[in-house]
Amino acid sequence: MDQGEIWAVGGGKGGTGKSFLAANLGITLANQGKRVLLIDADLGCANLHTCLGIDYPEATLSDLLTGRIKRIEQAIVPTGITRLGLISGAQDILAMANPKHAQKTRLLKQIQELDMEYIILDLGAGTSFNVLDFFLIADQGILAVLPEPTSIENVYRFIKSVFYRRFRKIAREEAVREIIAQAMDQKNENGIKTPYDLIKQVARMDGAVGELLKNEMYSFRPKLVVNQVRSKDDITLGFSMRSSCTQYFGITVEYIGYVEYDDHVWQATKRRRPLVTEYPMSSSARGIKSVAARLVTHEQLTIDYLVDTAPRR
Repeated sequence: MDQGEIWAVGGGKGGTGKSFLAANLGITLANQGKRVLLIDADLGCANLHTCLGIDYPEATLSDLLTGRIKRIEQAIVPTGITRLGLISGAQDILAMANPKHAQKTRLLKQIQELDMEYIILDLGAGTSFNVLDFFLIADQGILAVLPEPTSIENVYRFIKSVFYRRFRKIAREEAVREIIAQAMDQKNENGIKTPYDLIKQVARMDGAVGELLKNEMYSFRPKLVVNQVRSKDDITLGFSMRSSCTQYFGITVEYIGYVEYDDHVWQATKRRRPLVTEYPMSSSARGIKSVAARLVTHEQLTIDYLVDTAPRR
């Protein structure tokens, strides 16, 4: 069985367009001849099926978590788009939003074993351990951000949270794990504000573990997409956030593109039709296709790209 590449779309705050990005990225890849599976990993408020214009499926992730089905493949439903399948999350089942550790471990393992070229996870809002763990199994973690203060703040918080969660998973010593757990509280008594601070604290306890965490920091490279761009300033937000993450966190964030604010988006949403299917030549659809291309080729957006392409508003 071939192991496909997993992409996870997160960012902490709700309403930033995570489901919109996931659905349209999946369609873009499928239209290029790739075998793609979309998974709605929002275990409490699934809505990815709505973005695709299909009814809520009978079989979902909740059926796997409760044991009604044994294998995740049994929850795959067609989307009406060739080579694109969907596994929906749970709706209005409070217990499913917080599965037991064994349930989650089984779910993550089965996702990683799926025979697809690309698997795209649409994550829920917030920074719960479940959301962070879905993000951490991805080969490429994608952060959706809006050019507004609350969204920017939430993305920074999400980056720190997922980074600390990654640290805690690789740490073995209980004392180190405790320090990492404390660091996730911004008001912790140790004064740890950034991953840099955490690594220094751990290195004082155990130099080898500190070096291990430092290497993990260098290898952690989430991708950033700015959604609903209206101006050149909105586009440059991605470069600013990239610089801030390097300067204050020591984390390399790769800025891979933006999607313009476009009336075609809400028009397609109102019709329950995917944007890239309904309006494939719109500016927002072109932005999504560019983001998909950079994810496939592992390229970043450059300042030079802005000269002739920035929105003229």
